Amino acid sequence: MVQNDFGLCGPCWRDTPFIGGTVCESCGVPLPGEPDGYRLECDDCMAAPRPWAEGRAALLYRDRARDLVLALKHGDRPEIARPAGLWLARAARPFLRDGLLIAPVPLHWSRLLKRRYNQSALLARALARQTGLALCPDLLIRTRRTAPLEGKTAGERFEMLRDAIRAHPRRRHRLAGRGVILVDDVMTSGATMAACANACHQGGAAEVHVLTLARVAKNA
Repeated sequence: MVQNDFGLCGPCWRDTPFIGGTVCESCGVPLPGEPDGYRLECDDCMAAPRPWAEGRAALLYRDRARDLVLALKHGDRPEIARPAGLWLARAARPFLRDGLLIAPVPLHWSRLLKRRYNQSALLARALARQTGLALCPDLLIRTRRTAPLEGKTAGERFEMLRDAIRAHPRRRHRLAGRGVILVDDVMTSGATMAACANACHQGGAAEVHVLTLARVAKNA
């Protein structure tokens, strides 16, 4: 799958659905047509405005990309994060600038103990290496453990995550007046990213951007 530290083997590269071209500026999902000078958003983002400025994703969550995400998340393949950092940096180019702070979506301590690592933190660290931006791996914390989100409706996901994430009280000074890039492995409904973005704003962040390795897309 991952041939070396820099990318995929040839056959895997051809089978991996990288996102390019016209995309939703809020979540990164591909859109038909060409940019027209106005902000472009998908139907989901227009129906439920996001609490962040911009969002991008490197891959569509299907085929080889789904295999990569699951291998990183559940297959004990942390080395996938290294090339993924390059893909994330490319996807984030529209909003990258000096002074932004990179932070991963947090795991609850009990889930981290079981899994042994936070895949989002690995991706955030790889992105920091690629961009030279500052990283704060514990900027956010989960105040309670939530049930798995798989199979839940968007409304259920948002309700389950209500008040479940907040800024770490000892890291709030790093948020004040600053722009943040939140990093996660997959975006489905956007509920987790919304909870994290709200926590950043409550902690004093000036703006929030979101970045995921993969984006679930309807009919993708």
